[in-house]
Formats: sequence, structure tokens, C-alpha cells
Amino acid sequence: MALAAQEAKLNRRPFTRWWRETGWRHLVGLGVVVFAMFPLVYVFSASLSPGGTLITANNLFSNVSLGSYIELFNRPQQPYAAWFANTLFIGLTASAGSVLLGALAAYAFSRMRFTGRRFGLITLVLVQMFPQLLAMVAIFLLMLGIGEIFPAIGLNSQIGLIMVYLGGALGVNTYLMYGFFNTVPTSIDEAARIDGAGHARIFFTIILPLVSPILAVVALLSLVGTLSEFVIASVLLRDPERQTLAVGLYQFISQETSQNWSVFAAGAVLAAIIPVALFLLLQRYIVSGLVAGSVK
Repeated sequence: MALAAQEAKLNRRPFTRWWRETGWRHLVGLGVVVFAMFPLVYVFSASLSPGGTLITANNLFSNVSLGSYIELFNRPQQPYAAWFANTLFIGLTASAGSVLLGALAAYAFSRMRFTGRRFGLITLVLVQMFPQLLAMVAIFLLMLGIGEIFPAIGLNSQIGLIMVYLGGALGVNTYLMYGFFNTVPTSIDEAARIDGAGHARIFFTIILPLVSPILAVVALLSLVGTLSEFVIASVLLRDPERQTLAVGLYQFISQETSQNWSVFAAGAVLAAIIPVALFLLLQRYIVSGLVAGSVK
């Protein structure tokens, strides 16, 4: 026991050498953590401040009150609970649809050989270089025209908004999954075909379980993007009862005479629970899902 302690003491690096090789990294990491955490702590402090302005939140947690969280659910003109439910419905539906459609398209590009395959992949990359905001006028006119024929999927419709989200995210999700699908050996498909399996059975029972990391990544990215999207949702959704959190929360600070930053911060804190919980749940898939598809 004493011999082991003596050997550990002899092998211990001097402080100057430890600082030069490793120690400074801890200081940099601590600085990054403080820099990243301060906005979150400040918003949480503002949500507990009873003043309604950001000035009263400058002294962190000097005044603590849950009044903003109570008031958040007691405003009939600003139904936060309905916004939260709408966001969950739109986000989860759009996320599931993006994963399914993207996986189907990626499987087709990865496993099948057809005319226009290479041109289709290049087109997906080129289209994603232009932000969806450039097509805002076209999307509005398109949804307005569709609403005259099918009101259920037209303007001021959550289903219509979901369809817009699916179309906008299909390209980047397909290309992201395509790189991951290429890492799965084609010999697995060939062995399944010898046993009589078709494309549908190979895709749903063999390929999807093997590419679960990228499915989790795409689902998380799609959900976070849907939760934070503001422009398209604010244009297509007019009824306050159908709006999402991003659009609804803006009402608390949009009018100069009735700004309430404490209630806005409280709503933002509650809205952040969903993506943070999903990130913690799926974090073991994120690194492998993003890295594995970068090499073949």
C-alpha cells in the first residue's frame, strides 16, 4: 500500500507541467460554461421577478415570486395552455413526418439505382442553399388558393402548417440520412432478399433499427426547429387559439404600452423544458448520428 502511494507520488506531474499540458483547458471550459449559462440564469431570474420589466431582473434573484407563472395561465386573451398544446401537436407531428419521409427518400437514393438519382441529390443540396423565407409570399398565396378548395389544409390551418414544415425540411433531412444509410453494408439487404424479403420489409425491420441514431438526430432537429419557428407560423396562423408558442409569446412584448417581460420569460422557461428534456434523452444518439454519416 505504501509502495503504491510512493509510486503515485513519483509519477505525479509538477504543477507547471500540468497547467501547461492540461490545466489551462479546465479554465477555458469553465469560462465557456459561464458564458453559456448566464443568459439562461438571467431569463430564469427575470421570470421570477414581479416587476414585469428587465430592469428589476438585473439583480439576479433579488425578488422571487411565482406570480408570472400563475398569470401566464390566467389570461383568456392569450391562452398559453392552448399554445403549448398546439406546439406539441405541430412539433411532434412534423418531426415524425420528417423522419418517415426523409428515411424513405434516403433509402431510395442509397439503395436504388434509377435515372436522375445523382441529379436529384445535387438538386436537394442546391435547393437548401436558399432559405425558406424567400418563398414566404409564394407559400402564402399557395395556402390561400388551397384554402379556397380544401379549407382544412389551407390558411389558418395547423395541418397546412405541418405540410409546409414537411416540405421545407425534406431536402436537408434526406441528404443527412443518405450519408448515414450509406454506412450500412448492402450485404445485409442482399441476404434479406435471398430469404425473400422485399424493400418494405428490409426498410422497416432491418434498416431502420440500424440507423436509429440518425433518426433520433433528425427528429430532435426537426422538433427544435418547429418549436422556434416564428415567421411562417405567424403568417399562416391567424386565430390565437391555433397559434404556436413562438407566435403567442410575442404578444406579451409586441405592444409598447403593455409589455410584460416577466410573463414572457416565464413562458420561455416552460417552453424550453421540451427540447432540453428531449436533448438529455437522446444525447447518446446525437454524436454518433451526426458523425457516422460523414464518412463512408
